[in-house]
Amino acid sequence: MDKKVLLDTVRTPMPFGKYKGKMISDLPISYLEWFQRKGFPPGKLGMLMSTVFEIKTNGLDEILYKIKQIASSAGRN
Repeated sequence: MDKKVLLDTVRTPMPFGKYKGKMISDLPISYLEWFQRKGFPPGKLGMLMSTVFEIKTNGLDEILYKIKQIASSAGRN
């Protein structure tokens, strides 16, 4: 998996809808499941959302936690 994609999931806010402004990595699984059934948006947003969906449905949330730590420490430098 591409590190930049993972970093983008914790740095990119949802641009619309009920969770507008919430980071893609923090979207609830129920919201991501709805998109998975209806179709993720096209382009980068959909790719980020589907990546987070796969991470969360496979119980790998720890990856997102670690990426958030890396992103926040990089922002302090």
